[in-house]
Parts: sequence; structure tokens; C-alpha cells
Amino acid sequence: MIKVSDQAKAKAIQLMTEDGFNPAEDYIRVGVKSGGCSGLEYVLGFDNQKADTDQIFEDNDVKIVVEKKAILYLAGTILEYSGGLNGKGFVFNNPNASRTCGCGESFSL
Repeated sequence: MIKVSDQAKAKAIQLMTEDGFNPAEDYIRVGVKSGGCSGLEYVLGFDNQKADTDQIFEDNDVKIVVEKKAILYLAGTILEYSGGLNGKGFVFNNPNASRTCGCGESFSL
């Protein structure tokens, strides 16, 4: 469902550990909400709770939790990480997005 690149995995594990989460047990929560310049905005965070409305995926030894209503928007997305001076941090490469904004944090279908 959502793929995780090696760079995103390494950075996520580092940040989860720094924030007191256990990467072997806890999740990266990925979602979508209304907003941003293109209409929909990505949501990314860490979580140790799973709701009844969530679905869990695992890729590259990273657990991802997504609210079921967001799956349609995120199917096939690759979570990547771009560091360095010109890096954008975590980047969503979403094949469903017909338009994205310049910063890459929002999209439309």
C-alpha cells in the first residue's frame, strides 16, 4: 500500500527513537486532510495507538498505520526522505496525485 525507501526508514527510526517511540512496535501514522494549496494535505506523525478505523501496513520493516478512509488517496505512495541543504525532509511520491504544490506537502486527485 505505502512503500518506504531506505532513506525514509533510516530517518524515521532515528526520529522515532529520539521522540521516545519504539520503531519495532510503534507506527508511522500517515493520513490526508483538507487543506494546503492543492486541496488535500498529507499528515505524518508517530503513534503507538491503533483505532478500529485504522489499517496497518508494513514495508521495509517499518509499520505504517493509515485511517481506512485515507487509503484511497494514498494507495501506491512511496515515502521518501530528502536531506541536506536543499532537502525537503519526508516526501510523498503519490501516483494518484494529479496536481501537487511546489513544496510537495499538498495534492489533488
